[in-house]
Amino acid sequence: MIPWLEIDSPFPDVEQALTEEQGAAGLLAAGANLSPERLLNAYQHGIFPWFSEGQPVLWWSTDPRMVLNTAEFKLSDSLRKRLTKSLKDPRWRFRFNTAFEQVMRHCAEPRKNQDGTWISEEIIAGYTALHKLGYAHSSEVWLDGELVGGAYGICIGKMFYGESMFAKVTDASKMALSQLVVFLRKHDVEMIDCQQETSHLATFGAKPISRHDFMQHVKLAIMQDTIQNWQPLDLLSFKEYLHTTHPQASRKMNSDAIPN
Repeated sequence: MIPWLEIDSPFPDVEQALTEEQGAAGLLAAGANLSPERLLNAYQHGIFPWFSEGQPVLWWSTDPRMVLNTAEFKLSDSLRKRLTKSLKDPRWRFRFNTAFEQVMRHCAEPRKNQDGTWISEEIIAGYTALHKLGYAHSSEVWLDGELVGGAYGICIGKMFYGESMFAKVTDASKMALSQLVVFLRKHDVEMIDCQQETSHLATFGAKPISRHDFMQHVKLAIMQDTIQNWQPLDLLSFKEYLHTTHPQASRKMNSDAIPN
């Protein structure tokens, strides 16, 4: 059994989460609400909400935990080529936080082979409130004035918790993630929480670590100063990133700034 949380109930210790043998690996508690205070408290303790329409709020702390170390982000050759071309094309724009709720609603749209979405109106309202407080952020890709790709998540101190991505054109979600990773690296954020293990996330370099190791990192990261100035990516930042991880590719990019 998991505990039922009232509005003022504290979260149980994450080590009390159910195991795979108990039928719902990582499930920790149910109830309470999605107020900004509750959500911030959850993320600071390595807990996240995940539930379907019609269910109570369900709180999770998975073990192992899927994470992406920003220094280990994998940029495929095809994505690198698409980014190189897009960064030089004025029809493309790379932005942060200009359409947060729109990004969430695109992420909530039904996808192939999926019947529904966990991003309910309740979830959208909760995270939009966090966005207004400066904790939730969207990485956006625009083409000819249309939002075609994005990702969103929570940033507390030097810890980023990824939530979801979407793409309306090929690789647009990957481009949004790339912008986010390079930006976070420049601001000394070492880890992105990806929550649950998937083969798709693994293609970017994400890997599972123990909940213990995850929590050790979180406890230190959230105590550091939170990023305040979310400026769009510039080409120089990408050149520096590529020089570090893809030396040959970096020579193919010029020094023009990205229009924003």
